[in-house]
Amino acid sequence: MKRTKISKQLLLALPLVATAFSSAAMDKITLKLAHNLDTSHIVHQTWAQMAKDLNEESGGKMKLRIYPGGQMGGPRETLELLQNGALDMTKAMANELEAFTPAYSIYSLPYLFHSDAHFNAVIHGPVGQAMTEETKAKGFFPVAAYVGGTRSFYSKKPIHSPADMKGMKFRVIVTPTTIKFIELLGASPVSIPLGEVYTALQQGVIDGAENNEPSYVQTRHEEVAKYYTENQHTSVPDYLVISNKTWDRLSDEQKAVLEKVLKKSETEQAKAWNIMVAESVKEAEKEGATFIKVDKEPFRKALQPLYDEFKKDPVRGPWIAQVENAAKGLAQ
Repeated sequence: MKRTKISKQLLLALPLVATAFSSAAMDKITLKLAHNLDTSHIVHQTWAQMAKDLNEESGGKMKLRIYPGGQMGGPRETLELLQNGALDMTKAMANELEAFTPAYSIYSLPYLFHSDAHFNAVIHGPVGQAMTEETKAKGFFPVAAYVGGTRSFYSKKPIHSPADMKGMKFRVIVTPTTIKFIELLGASPVSIPLGEVYTALQQGVIDGAENNEPSYVQTRHEEVAKYYTENQHTSVPDYLVISNKTWDRLSDEQKAVLEKVLKKSETEQAKAWNIMVAESVKEAEKEGATFIKVDKEPFRKALQPLYDEFKKDPVRGPWIAQVENAAKGLAQ
């Protein structure tokens, strides 16, 4: 069965705005970017295109060399390489940055965002910038943020409300937050490697799992869990992180060129992601999957104790307040 893929042509088709920068006097530099994604992943494809844009915008003076597939280790290892100045850039999810600063732990809170506009206002606005400052003391900081979609439940039986989840077993990425999150919804959290979820669903070891639509299809889980409940409980961004040492040795002109291609990469990745989600839904429906739209309010209400716990926390509470303030004035 043909699985959802975003073609490189899609990324190439997105235009780059004409530059006003002069590269005549710019020094040559090659930046090294290592990540643990497969080359077919949309974020890798975005960065492959960014490498071409960087070369073009700088008149060949700035190059980006990419090491995909965990060639330099996982996120923890590559972040340590950034700290040591042995690597320029890497990818990190919010929960991976949480190990360096608790600010990023708020992304594990379900229903943190009210809409896509709210999500974008946070990660690309003043709150996201303030979070960026939090990691600088550790030797690196995010320079771009990318959407990873929203995670929802999928299962062997339809779910319309938390009441339908009572007694069910769900595979989740187990953390203290996800354990409490699942239990508050009346279900049981189960820790199973992603590669074993298909068989666990097939054999009834678990009743469901949770992920975004492209992952639901790419893992073939729609074959054994036919109901995808669009409750959209979490949205966790991916970050491109740069070493302080690398940033400090760039000239103002090099920084301006890099920032320009980074901004374009954020825009094109978001567009490509939305297309991939739509294609994934169509593909899953062809395989017999049913997508269920639900009222999210009962889910939010069931999780209120988790909100209360986070808000009382002296570190996470103020960050949540900032996120909530960012929603004011936005069209819902």
